[in-house]
Amino acid sequence: MKLDEQTTLSDIYNLILNPATRDWERTQLLAMKNAVETGAPFTPELEHLEVALRPLAWRDNLTPDVADFYSRITDSPEKATHFNVIKHQNLDDPHYERAVFAGVCFWCMVEPFETRPGIISVLSGYIGGHVDKPTYDQVTSQQTGHVEAVEIVFNNQIVKYADLVELYWQITDPTDNMGQINDRGDEYRPIIFVQNTQQQKIAEASKQALSASGKYKKPIVTEILPATKFWPAENFHQEFYKKNPVRYKRMEHARQQYLAMQQFRGTLRMYLSKARKKK
Repeated sequence: MKLDEQTTLSDIYNLILNPATRDWERTQLLAMKNAVETGAPFTPELEHLEVALRPLAWRDNLTPDVADFYSRITDSPEKATHFNVIKHQNLDDPHYERAVFAGVCFWCMVEPFETRPGIISVLSGYIGGHVDKPTYDQVTSQQTGHVEAVEIVFNNQIVKYADLVELYWQITDPTDNMGQINDRGDEYRPIIFVQNTQQQKIAEASKQALSASGKYKKPIVTEILPATKFWPAENFHQEFYKKNPVRYKRMEHARQQYLAMQQFRGTLRMYLSKARKKK
């Protein structure tokens, strides 16, 4: 794919000004910009920039917007597919509701919900913190108090909020307040963020029923809190399972194995509990 020079240089300028860009990345981008502005040919300089970014790109260690840029200049535009955040935020219909769930890396929270009937849109983002417009680096370094979460727009004529809460319990570990499997940290706390009193009643009743079921040996630590400002995550993180299917499937396989074992133990525990009561 032939890249347009002016569009690419505009992308580079925006990344230089982007506060989320790390200092080392900004240094490489500035070197490219300055070289072209002083007369160096565009294509060789872009190739030099790609080589400089490549080691971090291969280790998935570029900041999200720089990672999107790298995908574009390496002819992998599908990985930088633009998610229309504005459309998601403006979805408005008498039968549409919003639900927000946190409790695991948001990469793994989108696909289980998005593929269900009645789901209109799923947005990855950050919620519950004290800083406006947080970046991924800030959230993962636990500087802002946010958690990774998904905001779901759903049609309540097709799927009920109670159904989404039930699915949420199935894809998270409600007994671990520091994340799941390899996703460890305060930003992976399990929280249901409710939009109104009706959602709160449904979530509280569901949590109480789960706790009383005897499925888990440990207490249910998932919090139920009023929803605050939901900040969209960078484009790189949106619909990750579509843009990075191989990596997602590897992560999802490990998560499913963990949850399957947890489900088996819970079912066995409930069966033994019932058996003891019959004696």
